[in-house]
Formats: sequence, C-alpha cells, structure tokens
Amino acid sequence: MQTNRFVIAGTGSGVGKTTFTIGLLAALKRRGKTVQGFKCGPDYIDPTYHTAVTGRPSRNIDSFMFSDEAVRDVVARASADADVAVIEGVMGFYDGKSPLDDKGSTADISVITESPVILIVNAASMARSVAAIVKGFQTLSDKPNIVGVIVNQLGSESHYNIVKTAIEQECHIPVLGYLKKNAVLTVPSRHLGLVPAIERGELADFFNTLADAIEENIDIDKLLTVTKAPKLKKVASVFDDNVAKRAVIAVARDAAFNFYYEENLAILRARGAELKFFSPLANEPVPADAQGLYLGGGFPEEYAATLAQNTIANDAIKQAIARGVVTLAECGGYMYLTEAITTTSGERIPMLGIIAGEVAMQQKLAALGYREIFGRKGNFLLGENEEARGHEFHYSKYTGEQQPAYATKGRFGKKEEGYLTPTLVAGYAHFHFLSNPAMADNWLTACEAVQ
Repeated sequence: MQTNRFVIAGTGSGVGKTTFTIGLLAALKRRGKTVQGFKCGPDYIDPTYHTAVTGRPSRNIDSFMFSDEAVRDVVARASADADVAVIEGVMGFYDGKSPLDDKGSTADISVITESPVILIVNAASMARSVAAIVKGFQTLSDKPNIVGVIVNQLGSESHYNIVKTAIEQECHIPVLGYLKKNAVLTVPSRHLGLVPAIERGELADFFNTLADAIEENIDIDKLLTVTKAPKLKKVASVFDDNVAKRAVIAVARDAAFNFYYEENLAILRARGAELKFFSPLANEPVPADAQGLYLGGGFPEEYAATLAQNTIANDAIKQAIARGVVTLAECGGYMYLTEAITTTSGERIPMLGIIAGEVAMQQKLAALGYREIFGRKGNFLLGENEEARGHEFHYSKYTGEQQPAYATKGRFGKKEEGYLTPTLVAGYAHFHFLSNPAMADNWLTACEAVQ
C-alpha cells in the first residue's frame, strides 16, 4: 500500500522541521492519504503533534537507543497500512551521538530506512550562498539520498526564484517550495500546555492554517514523485509475540503523565500484559486488579495543586505500591512519588510521599541527553549485569535519600541514581524497552507473583 516514505531534515534546529512536518501531514490527509508519522530521536512532544494531525500514534525511531534492525522493524510495521510515511528529523541532519560519525543522527535513520530526504534550509539574508549549504550537506556523506529542498524564511517570491535557480543549477536536485518570513504562526509551546491544548482540540485551526500554507507554497505532487521508496520488509521480531495474558499493568495516562514510547507498550502487550489506563489527574483510582503500575513522565509540576487534592487517585496509588504492585516510575512519575514538588514560583506542594525526599523546579535544564543504563541487584526491571538505553530531559532536581535503582552513563560520566525497593524502580531516566526487550519479561515475571 505504501508508495512514499521520506525524511524531513533540517540544516539545524529551528529551521522549520516541525512546522513543515505538521503542515505536510495535514495537507496529505486532506488529499485522502493515510499518513504515518515518525520522529527521529527520543522526543515525546513532536510525536504528539503528529498523532493529533493524522489520528495515528506517531513512533520514535532512534539508532542509538536500539538496533538498525529494530528501527526498520518499527517503521515497517507502523506504516504497513499507510500510503505515506513521514519521518521528522532531529537537530541538524548529521547531528547525532558523536561529532565523528552519523550514529544516532537523522542522516543515519535515512540510510537505515532507505528513505529519501527533503532538506529544509533557512535562506534568510542569503542568495547563491544557499546552494553552497545544500552542496555541503550533499557531499559530507554519499550514503544519504537528498532528493529535494524546501527553503524557509524568504523575503519575497523573487528571493525564492534566485535561491531556487542557484540550488538547482549547482546541486542538481529540485527545490520544491518555500515559506516567507512570518508566513505562518509560530508553533505553539512544545512544552507546557501542549498536550491539554491538543486534547481539547484547540490546535485544529493552527493545523489547518499550516496545511493551507503548505498547499499554496509547496509542490506536493512533485514531492510525492521524488520520494518513492521501497517498501520495508516486516521481519520476525518481539512484536510478533502473542503470549497469553500474564498480568494486568495499570498505566497512568493524561495531561500530567503522557510520556510513553508506543513500542514500550506494544512490547508489554506482546509479552502478555493487559494494559489498563487510568488518570490520576481525573482522580481515578488504580484498577483494582492491577499487578503492575506504570507512572510515566509528563508535566506533574503544572498540575501539582490538582494532583495534591486528588485523594482517590493518591490513596489508590499508595495502597497499590504498599501491597506490592510492581511499579516503574519515570521522571514525572518519580516526581509524583516524592514528598513534594516546589514550583519555580517557590510554592511547595505535597505529593505522595512514597519516596523520601522532594524535587524543586528550576528555570534551567537539570539534565538532557542519552543514557546508557546499568541495572543493580534487586532491580526487578533491569537486574545486576543487565544494560539498557534511554534518555533524560528535566528541569527539576531531587534532594533526599539515595537508594539507587541503577547507574547511568552520559556525556558527563557515570552516576548512581533513582530509587529502589523490591517492587519499585523510580528515577529520571526514560527506558526504551527496544534497547533490551528482556525488561518487559522481567517486569511481567515480577507482576505474576503479585496476588
């Protein structure tokens, strides 16, 4: 069914990848296409946009956190019934784990998935020089297949014609369209408030505005002509497992807790988990038959006052953990289990108090980046001598009792972190189960022991 698959890449962050991706997804859907979105890297926010526009869960693909075979598998399975697969890049096209190679970059993903690339360039204050930039991206590596260019932040149509002529003469690939400076509204906040705005339908007009701009200024027919791609073959994988029900895992999912990799949930289901979703923000209790509990990341600090008053949800979570329900709490979920969250305004709001210590929000990032994660003895998810990969991104800082659940290794070295009991693993790291699918089995085995 799928005839098109392509990567939307940028020369750097801030050139308009997300704007163009959202607009193009919406424009393709208007044409009656079934469109599947993907996001390179660990980001949770951009896939939320994709999902809202297409009505299909967008998927993260990452060549650092999991293998090349797993990347191809995720893309093949998620897009098997789609007409078009659109992969939004991350940072600059060649930016990845190391300055010495392409590992973890958008370029790497394009090669692994055999996907043509549309390169977005900010052409403000330039003319022929834009061709030199495109030429540089073409020649740094002969592995990616850059098939077209879109230029952004132009001053006029005549400016576009100059840039287009230069690129097409020097780079021998088509320029597919452009957007002028301030042609569309700025993408709404990609942090606080995004998820509830989407859930309330408040961004529908914004998506339509982007689609209008794309249809007016981008040659979509030509784009579809140059982005034909071979269909990826589905291969045997962990997603093929169809294990009979082993345990019920309750998953907190709402505007406060919504950072979950779709593949984590898929692996759990494949290995025998029945997932039951509930909302702490709506004061819903943990399902009574839960043997496991998944408290994902999100924005609990934005809803701390409401969460603090939700005694039905809070008491149910406390009771579940007290009776041994096997719990994974990542980042926002970890914060929720501490004694309190102090906001950037200085207000201290009590939380569940299951973990001794508390967190304080900061104006600047506390941590950002990939993590290699090393299990510790007694960790039900990732035991001693077991390894996984994941990501951290948070503005809060924890102060309190240390009972490390694992060690993490990032750009600044290795450190012990998190909080561990026989049935609780909590910390700032977001695990990706495709980096070590045995984590799903480990968790379910522990859940099976819960009465």
